[in-house]
Amino acid sequence: MITQLLAARLVASGVTVTPNSTAIPGINTLSTLVGSLMAFGLVLSLAGFVGCAIVMAIGHHSANPQWSTRGKSGLMVCLVAALLIGGSDLLINTFYGLGTSLS
Repeated sequence: MITQLLAARLVASGVTVTPNSTAIPGINTLSTLVGSLMAFGLVLSLAGFVGCAIVMAIGHHSANPQWSTRGKSGLMVCLVAALLIGGSDLLINTFYGLGTSLS
């Protein structure tokens, strides 16, 4: 009961918190580091894609369906990873926008 009253008062008081990118020292360095990690992840996705294509081709030409299937599933994993890495800014900003529109 007391918790509900406190929660109701907190909501009624209109607490607003917004991100402040100038309050944390080194935020630009952290942003650069995250961008570098994204580039590294895309390079690894490309390397995995090429490796899985090679495995799929070897499996196909050696009549080994297991290798071929694993190569195909690896190709899909690499494509989804590249999609998520490339669209991470859009996904995060979309959900942040949805969260701020809640009232």
